Amino acid sequence: MAKGIIGKKLGMTQIFEADGKFIPVTVVLAGPCTVIQNKTEETDGYNAIQVGFGEVSEKKVTKPEKGHFDKAGVAPAEFVKELRLDAPSDLKPGDVIKADVFAAGDLVDVSGISRGKGFAGTIKLHNFGRGPMKHGSKSHREPGSMGPMHSGPGGRVIKGKKLPGRMGGKSATVQSLTIARVDTERNLILVHGSIPGANGTCVVITEAVKGK
Repeated sequence: MAKGIIGKKLGMTQIFEADGKFIPVTVVLAGPCTVIQNKTEETDGYNAIQVGFGEVSEKKVTKPEKGHFDKAGVAPAEFVKELRLDAPSDLKPGDVIKADVFAAGDLVDVSGISRGKGFAGTIKLHNFGRGPMKHGSKSHREPGSMGPMHSGPGGRVIKGKKLPGRMGGKSATVQSLTIARVDTERNLILVHGSIPGANGTCVVITEAVKGK
């Protein structure tokens, strides 16, 4: 069965290895996660488990959500995610997934919502090249031509053209990261490198699909 857990990104730090080298790591408060629902291909069309992480007051959940938690016999959770599986899981509602599901040296994929960076131009957003920087140039960081010219009313912008817009704040996944250390007592997973999202946001750690 594929392994996975959800948690909260706490921030980055560095740790020392046995040979004295230090590596940058991201600290994730992973679990304990409670299984809320077990989905199978026969009943839902696909195999997955729905897990919840974090505590939240019952006043902050809607009545349908509260009914969903009550049916599973679990307390309301702050974050709820689904972990897709290749085969049906043996876990049942109420079971707990802890940080010890992973070990040091495992390869994982980490998903989250990237940091929002506001409105950005084409150079920053799409890696466009800039125009001439001489005094006579009037196109230093502009996106350039908008599209082909047509007779009659004039030209039009072709659909899909890369233009300035909002940057960040989207779902992002970093693949094949190595787990540097697992602290089972404090439910911490230290991932070698950086992961998407700001501190305090929810992230999903799953078994890597590449480089096994």
